[in-house]
Amino acid sequence: MLKKVAFTSYPVRDVGRARKFYEGTLGLKPGLAGNRGDIWWVEYDLPGGGCFAITNATQDAPSAAAGGTVAFEVDGDLAHLIADLKAKNVEFKSDIIHGPRCRMAVCLDTEGNSILLHQHNPKK
Repeated sequence: MLKKVAFTSYPVRDVGRARKFYEGTLGLKPGLAGNRGDIWWVEYDLPGGGCFAITNATQDAPSAAAGGTVAFEVDGDLAHLIADLKAKNVEFKSDIIHGPRCRMAVCLDTEGNSILLHQHNPKK
C-alpha cells in the first residue's frame, strides 16, 4: 500500500530564523506555509519532486543525531489502512489529521519512531 515518501519534516525552534536559512541560504521557495498562532508548518516543494517541511508543531528538539520524520504516501483508503494496522496492534499517536491539501495519521514503529501515513486530498 505504500508507494513513495510524501515529505520529510524537520523540527525547528525559531521559525523565522529557519525560514531565512532554507529560503535565503538554500534558495528553497515556500509552497504551503501556514500557522495557528505561534505554531507553524512550512512546505518546500522540490523541483525534482518530493517535499521538505519545517515545523515547530511537534515540540521536538532539533538534533543532528535524531534525523527527520518520514511520511509515506498511502495508495488506497487511509482510514482502511489505519484500521488494518490497529488490528495488528500498531500504536497510533493521532487520529486522522485533516490539512488543506492532505490527510495524515501518526503511528509508531516497533522501536518508538514516528511514521506519518499521508494521503493527498482528491483534486476537485
